[in-house]
Amino acid sequence: MFSKKRAFAAVAVAAGAALALAGCSGGGAGSDGGSTPTFNPDEKVTLNMSFWGNDVRADLYNKVIAEFEKKYPNITVNSSFLAFPEYWEKRQTEAAGGGLPDVMQFDYSYLRQYSQNGLLLDLGPYLGNIIDTKPLADNILSIGVVDDTTTAIPTSTNAWGMYTNPKLLEQAGVDEFAGGSWSDYSDWMKEVTDASGGAFYGGTDYTGRIQNFELQLRSEGKDLFSEDGKPGFDKARLKKFWESSASNREDGVVIPQQKLEEISPKSGFDTAQTASELTWDNFGSGYLGNLGADYTELGLIAPPVTKEGAKDLYLKPSMLEAISAKTKHPEAAATLVDFLINSPESGEIFGTNRGLPASETALAAAKLDPLSQQIADYEASIKDRLGDAPPVPIVGYGTLENKFLELGQELNFGTVTVDDAVDQFFSEMDVVLNQ
Repeated sequence: MFSKKRAFAAVAVAAGAALALAGCSGGGAGSDGGSTPTFNPDEKVTLNMSFWGNDVRADLYNKVIAEFEKKYPNITVNSSFLAFPEYWEKRQTEAAGGGLPDVMQFDYSYLRQYSQNGLLLDLGPYLGNIIDTKPLADNILSIGVVDDTTTAIPTSTNAWGMYTNPKLLEQAGVDEFAGGSWSDYSDWMKEVTDASGGAFYGGTDYTGRIQNFELQLRSEGKDLFSEDGKPGFDKARLKKFWESSASNREDGVVIPQQKLEEISPKSGFDTAQTASELTWDNFGSGYLGNLGADYTELGLIAPPVTKEGAKDLYLKPSMLEAISAKTKHPEAAATLVDFLINSPESGEIFGTNRGLPASETALAAAKLDPLSQQIADYEASIKDRLGDAPPVPIVGYGTLENKFLELGQELNFGTVTVDDAVDQFFSEMDVVLNQ
């Protein structure tokens, strides 16, 4: 398993090098900050648009595009889709050849890489005119900014949270986690594990996820990485984090790594072997699907607090929409992006297929199922903890996230010491930051 991840990381590094060679110096028409761009509805235009997904999402896109072409009959949209890995392989090939689609569904982890290589259109001139910004909060718009330039706009958002299993808690006779510190959370997990008599566990070792480390750093006024790629932590801070859950691992409070290996690729939570899971809030439908027909609801609450009053949480894009810097029709492309993000038709048709709509107009039109409404209510409930999104992930962030996860697994197995894990992570980080 580890060798596959390292192989993937090598592919990602090679792809980054290819994109660097493919980078172009300027944006497309309309990105020079000149006169306000407007779309001529009488101009006949054909746009190519790509997205990742499956047949279900493709059907939804086809319906939205049909509504768009009704409103703008002179614009023809040709769409195509692939599964996520193949989608980015094709984009990398197109980037090297200078032929990216006019409009692209975009992933946050690739945004800096493509933006800094000049492959994405500066959307600044289109914001507030062709692309309506009124339904989009400032902290939503800021998500798509790289080096002070808006190169993508979120279609939808999610936030870090904690899912809980009400059935398991009822079996254990333990109340829902009432909130509190990370130490309080550890105590609660121990109570659940002890009460279950070994049938299930309170949770998974939270120090295996880099997002929980990020949460603690944000409470201290720091980011994982700054805009210019500087880490917001040193070896001592990382060691403190990994040591904070040592007793959970050693005393059997959290699910053992061997059990997690046996049920992979599912997690302890969606196999009903843990009563809680810290993760992105859009994972709920997947959990319910894996848990089966006996489960119709989950708990969803805020993660533990590191420092009271801190703006440690933030909204992350489930996905974004971006435009090629070389598009020949930037105004028409921006019109399509606005429709995909803001239109009531888009909200009604997509619902939460792309995540909770980021636009107020699209969200108002979306028909939310009970779980989606629960997620919307959750994101509203954490409003006081929501801060600005961190800088867009550094190039190579995915490699570091995987390394952090691997080391967390080895700590849970007991095959590496905390000191060794810290050294290994910093060695990997040095390679990524200096490639």
